[in-house]
Formats: sequence, C-alpha cells, structure tokens
Amino acid sequence: MLEKEIINFERTVIVGIVTQNQSEEKLNEYLDELEFLTFTAGGEVIKRFSQKMERPNPKTFVGTGKIDDINLFVKENKISTVIFDDELTPSQQKNISRIIDCKILDRTNLILDIFAQRAETSYARTQVELAQCQYLLPRLSGLWTHLERQKGGIGMRGPGETEIETDRRIVRDRISLLKDKIKTIDKQMSIQRSNRGAMVRVALVGYTNVGKSTLMNAIGKSDVFVENKLFATLDTTVRKVVIKNLPFLLSDTVGFIRKLPTQLVDSFKSTLDEVREADLLLHVVDISHPDFEDHIESVNKTLQEIKSNDKPTIMVFNKIDAYKHLTIDEDDLITERTRKYWTLDEWKQTWMSNVSNVGQDKALFISARNKENFEEFRETVYEAVRQIHITRFPYNNFLYPDYKDAVEKEDEEEQE
Repeated sequence: MLEKEIINFERTVIVGIVTQNQSEEKLNEYLDELEFLTFTAGGEVIKRFSQKMERPNPKTFVGTGKIDDINLFVKENKISTVIFDDELTPSQQKNISRIIDCKILDRTNLILDIFAQRAETSYARTQVELAQCQYLLPRLSGLWTHLERQKGGIGMRGPGETEIETDRRIVRDRISLLKDKIKTIDKQMSIQRSNRGAMVRVALVGYTNVGKSTLMNAIGKSDVFVENKLFATLDTTVRKVVIKNLPFLLSDTVGFIRKLPTQLVDSFKSTLDEVREADLLLHVVDISHPDFEDHIESVNKTLQEIKSNDKPTIMVFNKIDAYKHLTIDEDDLITERTRKYWTLDEWKQTWMSNVSNVGQDKALFISARNKENFEEFRETVYEAVRQIHITRFPYNNFLYPDYKDAVEKEDEEEQE
C-alpha cells in the first residue's frame, strides 16, 4: 500500500533563494518545511534548487541561468511540478510558465491546496475557497496566457481579453458571495459561543504539527483527528474538560506557519474567534524541532495580528520524548558549544524559566503522546483555570448548572 502511494506522488522540485535578509541556513530551514508541505499535499521532492541573489529577479524570481537549469532538469526527469518557496507575482508566474512547461506553484498556492484537501466542514471549505479566489483574481491574465500558449495565439487574443474580463467578474461575484456566507456562519457561531454559558474557555494555539490535537485527546478524552502532517486540523474543535471536578471548555484551533499567506490570515481570522474569546491560552511548542524558537515567534506574530497576544498564556513544550541534542567529546576543546548541544535541563535554565504570565514560574515540558509529566501539566492548567473562575465569580464557586454532573462524571471515569 505504501509503495503504491509513493508511486502516485507527483514528482516535484523546489526552488528558493539566499538574499541579504535570508541566509543559506535559514533558506535550508524553509526548504525543509516546504518539502514537508509538498509531502503533505501529495508530492515527492526530487531535487532542490537555490541561488544567491541580492533580491528576487522581478521577471523570473531566480536568474536566467538558474531558470534554464531548472527547465533542463524538468525535461530530463519528467518533473510535473515546480514549487517556489516565496509567493510569486502574477508576472513572475506568467514568465516562468512560458519557459518551463509544467505546473508552476508558489508557497501560498501549495498551502491553499493543502487547506482545500483538509477542509471538511462547510465553514472551512468556504474560508478556503475565499482565499483561493482572492489569490486567483490577479493571476487570471497569466492563467489565460498559459492556455493561449498551449492552443496557439492566432485568433485568440481578442476573445482572450473578453474571457479574462468575464472570468474576473465571475470571481469577484464569487468572492462577494463567499464573504456574505462567512458573515452568516459567523453570526451563527457567535450565538453558539454565547450559549455555552459562563464556563472558562481555554484555547490550544501553536505552530502546525506540534501536537495540539494529541494533547487535546489526552486531556479531554476526545477523539480529534491526528496525523504527522502539516495542517491535520483545520476546523476548530471544542470539548468540555473536567480536572479535579472543575469543568472548562477546551478548543483546538488551526496551526500557524511561517510565511502564512495573507489571504489565509484574512479568511481564517473568524475561525480564530475561539482564540480571541478564550480566557487562557496554552501555547504548545514542539521542543524537538530545531527551529522551535522561530515557530514561537511566528505564533506570537499571528496572535498579535488577531489582538490576542496579551491573554494569559501557559507555554507547553511538547514532544520531550523526541528531543535530541548533539554531544561533544570531553577532549574536544575546539567545537563551539551552541544551542544544538544543549540538554533539556539547560534549556530550562534559559528564558524558558520565566515565560508565563499567569503566575507560573516555569515552562511545562511534557510528552502528550506518552503522557510524560502529565500530572504536573493538569495541575498547572487546573490552578490557572481556578484562578480565572474565582476572579470571575468570587461569591459563587458552584455557578455552573451542570457542575454536580461534571463532578459525578469525573469520579466515575477515575474509578473505571
């Protein structure tokens, strides 16, 4: 079964550039992520191309010599797709398509395709389609030119322009319709949130594929879809969780990513209402990933964009079971002991010792899959939720109408 799936993967190459603002090391990190994105979308990366430039070529993104090298490799190795790490302008995509006779995608287009595959609910599909239409609109001219090149240019120019204008009008009308549909669904979801009562709300946030859904399944005893691919979860899932007889609502949200397309940020802001309305955030981090600090920065940037960066937050460093560090021989006096050589205990003595704003004096280090250090995690979350509850209802700790039911249910589950 696995061999059959690999055979069916699209053969692709990925392309990136080293610039004044992006070092070769950083480019390799981005290309690693782009390769994982390609795998998630159903592609197999055959080769990487990179080039050092002051800035992207305004016509073909990379230089003319490099674009010829890519074109030759595509022809000789039956490559079906070329994916660029940065977003291509409509003119760049048009010019590259004239040279290389295969599918030309950029990072944005790839992420949109993954979102389209993953969207299951009507709401998620509507948001993805809106983002796709907004991405497509300025590129319709280039797409039509690509068709014109395939069919021949004679007799196609006049009708082509007419077709472009028709397509643009159709896409604009579709965008307007989708925006109205999202507004309607937003109102319905807002009513649903208001009907949840006064329970404390906790939201899981973090980079994509850091284990948020695994953690939700572990703490909430739910069955959220989990897969070792990017953007396994698109739709927000909300479950009632009870710790030490204290019930609260826990929501699992879409993961963030570096270079997140503007269209997706705008389209999915409404999905992130669960984050905006949360009383407490659990910022989950994959401590085993070599770029986890960049991931934290990307998540914080997105939280700032949706005006949720000042919420009470607990940092949860997940996947400690997968954490690995390099080792140095005791007699080696030359090798510099960088962060790659730090143990978890050494990391705990760094900025991680003071990253919480809910009165906690340290970060949490857990394994959601193996439930390692899970009791400490549950205790910390319980104390944070309890403080919010006491602050909100100082004179009534039994405000919830289903509090007794929650207590009895928790007791029964513990006895089982």
